[in-house]
Amino acid sequence: MLSVTLACVGKLKEDYWRAACAEYAKRLSPFCKLRIVEVDEERLPDNPSDAQITAALETEGHRLLSQIPAGASLIALCIEGKGMTSPALSEQMMRWTVEGVSHIAFVIGSSCGLSQLVKQSARLQLSMSAMTFPHQLARVMVLEQVYRAMQIAAGGKYHK
Repeated sequence: MLSVTLACVGKLKEDYWRAACAEYAKRLSPFCKLRIVEVDEERLPDNPSDAQITAALETEGHRLLSQIPAGASLIALCIEGKGMTSPALSEQMMRWTVEGVSHIAFVIGSSCGLSQLVKQSARLQLSMSAMTFPHQLARVMVLEQVYRAMQIAAGGKYHK
């Protein structure tokens, strides 16, 4: 069975975000072994310098990468990444499994983004949109898209 890790900077604070993630985790259980990992966000001053932001991103990046199993295909969620349709994401994920990949990891950074180290370590840099979303919503969106990808691959009726 495919393993999927969703590694995120920060915690979900509101019950409705946790409930939405739990719903998709439940829906994904027949398709994959899902693991959601939260790493601490670095604290920054109110008006951080570029150097302070870069240092924080590097620290967060090392925390994120430490949670990714060796050999996993890493997908970094970043605005400069490649845009894909849901069927294209499903096809990519299934292509990797045919190539022998047994673990796919999605990484969501903090409000300041992702470190260059994480982006360079990624097999795919993926953009969900040119628009900006709260990171809590992005987490739900990624889980929904993984579920949709699994449904598409299985020939389910969820994707219309």
